[in-house]
Amino acid sequence: MTTSAPEFTITRTLNARRELVWRAWTEKKEFAAWLPSTPVESISFDVREGGRYRYTMVNKETGQEYHTGGVFLDVIPFERLVFTWGYPDAPIEDSPVVTLTLTAQGDRTEMIFHLRGFAGHPGDQYVYDGWSGTLDNLSTHLRDQK
Repeated sequence: MTTSAPEFTITRTLNARRELVWRAWTEKKEFAAWLPSTPVESISFDVREGGRYRYTMVNKETGQEYHTGGVFLDVIPFERLVFTWGYPDAPIEDSPVVTLTLTAQGDRTEMIFHLRGFAGHPGDQYVYDGWSGTLDNLSTHLRDQK
């Protein structure tokens, strides 16, 4: 199937073992530690193919809530995580898809984050910038875990 859905890739080499990077993406307390303004009690994960996740980011100034969630499409522990990203109950076929690939490099991890199909925002830089900044937070969080 050929698609023209907008997409981008962000690659980071993280100063953390692959297992720690995996935990940062799949465990509530770890996830809340690097995702801005996300209370741990708003996070739920069912990390298995077909399992769902959700979280809520809260604007600290206004209190406005941003509910996010999706479905795990492919889960290979410590190596690959594929999930839809958007509104918690959005149909899978209408949701952007994130593919996260983790490759061990000794005590470091190469993380490739690929987002395809951010519907409604073609060409908008803010989605890329938002994820890039958030992945910088992840890098700092993991560095501080050592």
